[in-house]
Amino acid sequence: MKKLYFISNLQSGKSAIRSKLAAVIDQFTAAGYEVTVRTTQGRRDATAAAEYACLTGNYDLIVCSGGDGTLNEVVQGLMHSQTPLPIGYIPCGSTNDFGRSLKMSDDVETAVRQIIDGHPFQCDIGTFNNQNFLYVAAFGAFTETVYETKQNVKNVIGHMAYLLHGLTLLPGIRPLHMKIEFDGKTVEDDFLFGMVSNTASVGGMLKLNNFRLDDGTFEVMLIRMPPNVIQLRKIISQLMDINMDIDEKYVSYFRASNLRFISNEEIPWTIDGEYGGASCDSEIGICHRAVTFLVSDDAPYNNDEMQRLFTQERKETPDF
Repeated sequence: MKKLYFISNLQSGKSAIRSKLAAVIDQFTAAGYEVTVRTTQGRRDATAAAEYACLTGNYDLIVCSGGDGTLNEVVQGLMHSQTPLPIGYIPCGSTNDFGRSLKMSDDVETAVRQIIDGHPFQCDIGTFNNQNFLYVAAFGAFTETVYETKQNVKNVIGHMAYLLHGLTLLPGIRPLHMKIEFDGKTVEDDFLFGMVSNTASVGGMLKLNNFRLDDGTFEVMLIRMPPNVIQLRKIISQLMDINMDIDEKYVSYFRASNLRFISNEEIPWTIDGEYGGASCDSEIGICHRAVTFLVSDDAPYNNDEMQRLFTQERKETPDF
């Protein structure tokens, strides 16, 4: 009998998993798994639990239910292990950005079925200084929004919590002067926002339609400081609507595998929706196909489908 270690954050999102926990265990049991359940008890508990599951050698699969922050902790544990287990993800958070990238259903029982019937997909994992991240590392305007918005507000109004809180910060926005080195190139300017990502969406709002989770590169977006608030709001509208053209005078978008961000002041970062610390010198790298996820058979994440679906020619790295 296959053995499954189930790490569950009962506090994530609207606590949807609480009322369905027994049904989830029954689904996995009926599929031939012997299930061990670990409910998280605090910050970093999911990391320790994932490390334990890998270290014992007694389990065939880890399943995580919770938000992107909980999944980030589980992946931290996997990356610390010599023999990381494959992972199934049941998205139960406020935004579920990475679950959306994996095409996992927001319906708990459907997501369980996707894991049971799914196929393995090897996904890239990012490194930020001394920690790992799943889908986004960002600095500047609106990055505080994610980790300053109270959880109960996120639970009630969901994705709009981030936008509403961000708009209240507009009067206090200031640019950050940074030098950014990447893949043999350098750019130095005043930036309002910077993002290194590997995801279909950020904060449940910003949608990216030309990305891959397993190609060994990040999608990088840099926004320079516009002259006024009206122009800033226009840029935000362009970024949130994939059908609108982006003003390349203020927004640069390119791919890179290794980056270094240097500033004369400590810059706070958000990592997968949580506070990632502040630093004057931050390095970002990528671990190619480091973690194996179980994804739905109809999700476009096997190599053949990826080649077919992402045929749009990549934009060349801009010559700054």
